[in-house]
Amino acid sequence: MNALDELTDSFSHLPGIGKKSAARIVNNLLKADRAYVQRFAGQLASLQDKIQPCSICGAWTETDPCPICSNPMRDTSSICVVEQPQDVQTIESAHEYAGLYHVLGGAISPIDGIGPDQLTIASLLSRVKDGGVKEVIIATNPTVEGDTTALYLQQVLSRQDGIKVTRLASGIPVGGDLEYTDKLTLMRSFRGRTQI
Repeated sequence: MNALDELTDSFSHLPGIGKKSAARIVNNLLKADRAYVQRFAGQLASLQDKIQPCSICGAWTETDPCPICSNPMRDTSSICVVEQPQDVQTIESAHEYAGLYHVLGGAISPIDGIGPDQLTIASLLSRVKDGGVKEVIIATNPTVEGDTTALYLQQVLSRQDGIKVTRLASGIPVGGDLEYTDKLTLMRSFRGRTQI
């Protein structure tokens, strides 16, 4: 295996990138400016040294605590619970939520050996007990594992006095077509319907 094949193989291990896409990326890098490729390689090499999880919420950050947790303008009365650090970036890109976050580090999945103790649920409960939190928004993925995690969190958090537990709505996407909507999405859409 030569250097070209090795790099193609490395890129193909990234999520969403198959062998053909990996080969296109490598060929593009071979044609790119040498300074760009060296800068790109340096960024990759130093990525894990510069970025770490926030000690409070678990989101990726260069500074600890992260800019969200240390921002005095954020609404500290709500915490949005997500599965992975990249979910924080996704929600932030919508510019709709101004509260705090908590990254679980995954979802409950007994088949994969992941139970509540493998997630950061204890630190979430600690944050809620410290006071000031009025609402916990559960934003786990709409999967079996995400739903299981949401149900578990709802049960655990319902024992806390004065805490409102909500779940992100899920259903038919904007621009979606009913004809192509799966039964589970349609069921969620009916259950989560709102008055207009």
